[in-house]
Amino acid sequence: MRRRDLALAALALATTVLPGAAAWSADAYPNKPLRLIVGFAPGGGADSLTRIIAEGLSKQLGQQVIVENRPGADGVLAAQATSSAKPDGYTLLMGTNTAMVAAPTLRPTSPYDPFKAFTPISSAGQFSMFLVVPASLPVKSVNELLALVASKPGALNSASSNSASELAMLQLLGDRKVVNARYKGDMQAMTDLLGGQIHMMFTTGTLAPGFVKEGRIRALVTLLPQRSGLLPDVPTGGELGLGKLTITPWAGFFGPPGLPKEITDRLSLELQNTLKRPDVHAQLVQQGFEGYGMSPAKFAEFFRTQYDAFGATVREHNVKFE
Repeated sequence: MRRRDLALAALALATTVLPGAAAWSADAYPNKPLRLIVGFAPGGGADSLTRIIAEGLSKQLGQQVIVENRPGADGVLAAQATSSAKPDGYTLLMGTNTAMVAAPTLRPTSPYDPFKAFTPISSAGQFSMFLVVPASLPVKSVNELLALVASKPGALNSASSNSASELAMLQLLGDRKVVNARYKGDMQAMTDLLGGQIHMMFTTGTLAPGFVKEGRIRALVTLLPQRSGLLPDVPTGGELGLGKLTITPWAGFFGPPGLPKEITDRLSLELQNTLKRPDVHAQLVQQGFEGYGMSPAKFAEFFRTQYDAFGATVREHNVKFE
């Protein structure tokens, strides 16, 4: 009997200690530096944004957040590295619409199923995008531009330097026809727009404001859900009743599949608070980026909406990207 009593006592002790140990482990997170992977080279726009947010997140968590650059394949390599990592909350991805939406949609063989290969944590925000026209074009509003395009089918042209800007233009124009010219970068396209060779384009918040303030171009609408502090007089698509403008370049945070809910929720909350920090917000705005966080559920819904809209626009217009 004595041996049996000892065994029962040991079992009782184990059942009281284990929950406490599990709680301690959860409360202790994070107890070592986090790795934040970004799919672009050091010094670029996405890298700069990631480092600004990483510094703020380090302050929120009281733990170092190390940015790791994994450039190549439009961000796919970074995404794959995150997807295969241990789901312990110490490896995160700064994912953009390029790797999370465009690559799975446009490639003949998708590199991953973005809804199974990752855990959505929080949005980071959206890149400021404005529809701009040269000052020489006789339009001062989106409706005037659409009317002009409709009156001259195929006579006007547009420019794009990425899939998001091209598809946003297609959403805006609908069945109205323009000739689109693809550029390798926004600056080349802007140079031709300033020279009058290009009639319209969606461009970033890093390029547009200076030329708008100089009176050399007009900004007609922003793709952001709210007016941008960079050009506060420019209306949103929602204000103009352009509900079809759903595609926009964005960034967000993802973890590996199977990331525990407790860690996902904690990271999401800390990221949302990071993006509300005045110092972080101000730095992001200067980079042409409107930072804001979302709950995991809301971000997952946003992600699905963007993915579906992108695919639908590609199929509707039979767009082919090399």
